[in-house]
Amino acid sequence: MKRTLILADNQDITRRGMQALAVTECASLFSTVTEADSRSELTRALLADPEAVAVIDYTLFDCTESQLSALKERFPRAPFILFCDSLNQELTRRLVFSQALFCMLPKDSSLKEIRECLTEATEGRPYLTGKVAAWLKQSGKTTDAVSPLTTTEKEILRAMALGKSTKDIASERFLSIYTVMTHRKNIFRKLGVNNAHEAIRHALRSGLVDVVEYYI
Repeated sequence: MKRTLILADNQDITRRGMQALAVTECASLFSTVTEADSRSELTRALLADPEAVAVIDYTLFDCTESQLSALKERFPRAPFILFCDSLNQELTRRLVFSQALFCMLPKDSSLKEIRECLTEATEGRPYLTGKVAAWLKQSGKTTDAVSPLTTTEKEILRAMALGKSTKDIASERFLSIYTVMTHRKNIFRKLGVNNAHEAIRHALRSGLVDVVEYYI
């Protein structure tokens, strides 16, 4: 399904360059390309199409983290691609490990990475460039000593993060589905989370799953 592409950037050259790429090389992804040179215009564009892919340089809009998060919460079905000269590493980390769909794309990314990011966002999947993934991998690990999970629970959590179903995990580990379900419940209880999505975020933060592997 084709989507609308919103270019939320007040640099003319950036908007024109991204528009040319969308029209010439990613024409199969987008039905319409529209522009927004302010946060208010971006909001209006998302109100018109809440499932649009929004390419945003939030630094040019003087947009705070809380404003960006509030905008994403208001439009949860719209993939946000943060396309900036310099992404703040701590902000990037918080947004990637949030429950919302953010794609991270520094403006010095290659054309290949930009095309990949647009494709993944259109399909509703997160995307990190190698540069951003390296930041998170370097700064995101904690030691196993602080983890409340057993070795088996860690392995099952990792399998969950890599998209494997309860049935798949049971088959691979020669366990019953009910045993795996019990492990899942224990994982949720120990981590103080309510669902698999929150547990997977823990797996990423703790280094149980490589962020590069997860975002492939």
